[in-house]
Amino acid sequence: MKVPGARKLVRSKFYPLHRKGGVAHKYSVFIGIGGNIGDTRARFEKFLAGLMRDRRFFVVETSPILLNAAFGYEAQADFLNAVILARTSLSAEQTLKIMQRDELRFGRTRPFKNAPRTLDLDILYYGRKVRASKRLRVPHEGANKRISVILPLGMMKEI
Repeated sequence: MKVPGARKLVRSKFYPLHRKGGVAHKYSVFIGIGGNIGDTRARFEKFLAGLMRDRRFFVVETSPILLNAAFGYEAQADFLNAVILARTSLSAEQTLKIMQRDELRFGRTRPFKNAPRTLDLDILYYGRKVRASKRLRVPHEGANKRISVILPLGMMKEI
């Protein structure tokens, strides 16, 4: 079956991944990861390896990587996207701050809305929480609309 915008699934060392544990952490967080500049797959691997070393998180599962068409600003390269399920005891706001710091560490700039990017990290879902502030909206407003989230999320075991 063809899905509009979806090009193909890509596997790598950590995508997909499934691990048991993390029960000591209070919340489940689904993180969307994406990018379309440079060696995105290698960047995904490096980011995940760092997240797995960070004791504030326990990575439970990752989806396969989806190669898909850009949306919004379409005059750019296709994106790689995946979803990470992690457990943490941090607040959603603390998690957002860490994710934004990681985006900067991997060279993310924001010249305009939907611009090409080295690494894009979105908090898609945070436990059963609903948040709406200037800095953070959970669930993420595109979580149930974008093929770049729906398809990888639907391939995960833990949802």
